[in-house]
Amino acid sequence: MRMNTESKLEMKSRRRNIALLVAYDGTNYNGFQRQNPPSVAIQNILEDRLEKIFGDKIELAASGRTDSGVHALGQVVNFFTDGRIELENIPKATQGILPPDIVVRKAWEVDRDFSALHSAKSKIYVYKIQRGETINPFVERFSWHIPYALDVEKMKAALNLIVGEHDFSTFKAASNVQRNPVRKIFSAEIFSEEIFCADILSIKIHANGFLYRMARNIVASIVAVGRERLSLDDFKKIFAARDRNLAPPTAPAQGLCLQEVFY
Repeated sequence: MRMNTESKLEMKSRRRNIALLVAYDGTNYNGFQRQNPPSVAIQNILEDRLEKIFGDKIELAASGRTDSGVHALGQVVNFFTDGRIELENIPKATQGILPPDIVVRKAWEVDRDFSALHSAKSKIYVYKIQRGETINPFVERFSWHIPYALDVEKMKAALNLIVGEHDFSTFKAASNVQRNPVRKIFSAEIFSEEIFCADILSIKIHANGFLYRMARNIVASIVAVGRERLSLDDFKKIFAARDRNLAPPTAPAQGLCLQEVFY
């Protein structure tokens, strides 16, 4: 849903432009972007609760529209308001009225021309893979469980191939309508960590932007390389072909988290 021109003008006539740093567990929501009932998205909840705090209608702009089941540690949103609540009181004020799986971590006032979406310079997404024969229930909601052996060195080599500016048509969603599939990946790394006694393999990608489902599609192909279902040469050919139909199915949503947005 988009604001009409009159709504935009009305919103921008308000005194303050406030940005929020938001974290959420996306498991129970139909993504971030506002949905029509009975579907519920993060934006529906945030706008409804913020209206109670600020006393006027709130329409959020967000750095990105995370998909259904995807999480965020560093989602950024902004909105215009005449509400007078002090910035330092906003996170605390939201605690009592937001569900426990959505948290406002920080609030600050920004220039009138700031947009959480359009002002963003780059983003970091992290995808977590849980290794081992059995599922660890403490990380199950936030990782993709893979009980098979993975060749991490080959996965690293495949990730190195996507660093730089490329056409990422191979890794966009089949339904993606964005005209320009070129994005620049500044870094792509893979590392092991232990979380709640679970053996986690994390894939961290920093880019100037992401096509719809690009991060999850990259991960799916990297995992295929790790399982030796794709050779490095296969990966190179699929990447160069710019054809989504040649790549593996999309990795599950629950492993992905929007970690940080840079402005």
